[in-house]
Amino acid sequence: MPLGEPGQPATRPTMRDVAALAGVALKTVSRVINGVSTVDPEMAARVRAAADKLGYRPNLTANHLRQGRTATIGMLVEDAANPFSAVLLRTVEDAARARGILALFGSLDEDSTRERNLATALIDRRVDGLVIVPASRDHSYLLKERQAGTHLVFVDREPKLLDADAVVADNRQGAITATEHLLAGGHRRIAYLGDRLSIPTAVQRFDGYRHALEFARIAVDDQIVWHEASTVEAAIEATEHMLRLPDPPTALFTGQNLITIGASRALRALDLQDSVAMVGFDDFPLADMLRPGVSVIAQDVEAIGALAAEILFRRLDGDDSPTSTRVVPTRLIARGSGEITLEAAARG
Repeated sequence: MPLGEPGQPATRPTMRDVAALAGVALKTVSRVINGVSTVDPEMAARVRAAADKLGYRPNLTANHLRQGRTATIGMLVEDAANPFSAVLLRTVEDAARARGILALFGSLDEDSTRERNLATALIDRRVDGLVIVPASRDHSYLLKERQAGTHLVFVDREPKLLDADAVVADNRQGAITATEHLLAGGHRRIAYLGDRLSIPTAVQRFDGYRHALEFARIAVDDQIVWHEASTVEAAIEATEHMLRLPDPPTALFTGQNLITIGASRALRALDLQDSVAMVGFDDFPLADMLRPGVSVIAQDVEAIGALAAEILFRRLDGDDSPTSTRVVPTRLIARGSGEITLEAAARG
């Protein structure tokens, strides 16, 4: 059947079609497509011209499948729209592209069922490996896949009930640093606004906050602790509620970037941005453009993503050393909001 004949279903041109148009053997087309240099130049030119005319594209999937690979990896993140996830995705994607590997991704929305469904869907498409920012607290469903040769690297949170590589930030120490920074400014009423305690990173950050206060001999006040401020809107509500208490906090430690954005909006709505100190965990775009600039504990997301990609590709290349968890340090970026001292706030 002629290609593109009206009324007939469209089909992709094959190497046989190229061979027929170029007037050469199928084996010759295969050698040209695969870059064999010993093919007669005039014949190779005819093959390339025929391929261009037909719009032929080599079937990379078939080529890789013959090698036991698909040259694809999967990435599952919390939310591709979140700045942390976006940088992570781009970093791993760039590392994959440098190796001629395609990265497929999906967002989990902190939904363990969605994680399992998307992970299974990617595995069914025979991805060579997965990079996962997990939502589930039970990853035993991946055990058989790991035994079958699917390589797994977990990011931001360690896997549960599964032995696999992981790359995480030093969440606890970052929270200690943030809280101690506010304590050094004279603050004693330091509020905590964090994510749900079902999220391991939230547990680690709250633990760091609590440790720093206890080390300073300051009791944790449940009135100024909020664990359900997961969205910008929830953070605005929590911040406004705390700042209207009879004995409001003089400083805020916010546990992730969306919470920091919400708290920042609430401070500005109440005209308290120059009176209440704040340090947030995770940087976000334009944090340095606000007045005052938002002080943050920054994760090195590019380093996390690059390390996760390095580990995954090393596994794909045959590394069978014991799995490990790599911890990437955080750093304090002082921009102004975290440097509002209790004394300066009282004068203002």
